[in-house]
Amino acid sequence: MSTDFRDMLSQVKKQIREVSVQDVKDKFNIDNGFTLLDVREKDEWDQGHLHQAIFLPRGFLEVKADKLLTDRDQKIVVYCAGGTRSAFAAKTLQDLGYKNVVSMAGGFGAWKDSGLPVVVPEKIGSDQMARYSRHLRVPEVGEKGQLKLLRSKVLLVGAGGLGSPAGVYLAASGVGTIGLIDNDVVDESNLQRQILHWTSSIGMPKVDSARRTLFEVNPNVKVRTYNLRLDASNVLDIFNDYDVIVSGSDNFSTAYLVNDAAVMLKKPVAYGSIFRFDGQASTFIPHEGPCFRCLYPEATPPELAPSCDEAGVLGVLPGVVGLIQATETVKLLLTAGTSLSGRLLIYDALEMSFRQVKFRRDPACSACGSDPHIDLESIPEFVCAIPAKQG
Repeated sequence: MSTDFRDMLSQVKKQIREVSVQDVKDKFNIDNGFTLLDVREKDEWDQGHLHQAIFLPRGFLEVKADKLLTDRDQKIVVYCAGGTRSAFAAKTLQDLGYKNVVSMAGGFGAWKDSGLPVVVPEKIGSDQMARYSRHLRVPEVGEKGQLKLLRSKVLLVGAGGLGSPAGVYLAASGVGTIGLIDNDVVDESNLQRQILHWTSSIGMPKVDSARRTLFEVNPNVKVRTYNLRLDASNVLDIFNDYDVIVSGSDNFSTAYLVNDAAVMLKKPVAYGSIFRFDGQASTFIPHEGPCFRCLYPEATPPELAPSCDEAGVLGVLPGVVGLIQATETVKLLLTAGTSLSGRLLIYDALEMSFRQVKFRRDPACSACGSDPHIDLESIPEFVCAIPAKQG
């Protein structure tokens, strides 16, 4: 360090106030209304920083201070690696009109050497940068959003027509943990639409076949399988560990069970259903928007609802609806955009048209109304998850 620079630093320190790392721990902290300002470079920040600190490199201080530090009366503690850059930064802030600025002597090095807590930011690994590069370039996703996805857990109820496209794209998107519930085995008739399964999967449990496919899509995703029938005895325990539920079952009993359990646990549901050439999708966010029972208070009587085998379904239809469910799920995890909450999206493949119907929470809803009375044990058996098409 040259003599001229030493003199300059000495002069600056005479014009600012310095405090020790212990002072910052005890008094000059977030709890006492102080803003912590880290003026180091990005690579230094990534190696660790103080909890709830604001990152603003010294070189951008004059340009960005007024955008990040909007109140010139706010109390600010500036720190760098060793206390030199922060001293100059504190003087600059004073010159810019900030009245309550101090510099942390010894900087981050002294803080860390004292054994005080630091935050080490989680980062996308170098082996993941290429896989998620297109996400990282999207401002609404970026590294922060991708890390959210990697930490997220999504449960697919059903590894069939809707669970297949939803599962493939959620895995490709980097959702960290995907759960699969299905107690069926792969049948040749499934292969026309259920892209999780291959000809070699015939006779395998669907969850095992799906796990194999998802591993090929993205080996970094953890896949949990539940080869069982979802019912009142297990639904709450299974749902409790997931962030979003993707409802893709083909029967009303499960659709109502999923809804009621999700309402009880306050878990959002990405809902979808398919019938011949028609599909429906919506998003149910408990206690914020309407739920499935607000839309369908009662199921179509079994004698009026055709069985799924009788009704049939266009092979490509689940791809459209399942991808809508996957898109809604990713948006929920990223808290991005506007969800389908309060809207039923209706797709007609023959007309190649989409229309939406708005609906509201029903105050009398038995699940999410003002006087809810959920009884998971009493949900009756039904045969199909979409009512017969009405004239």
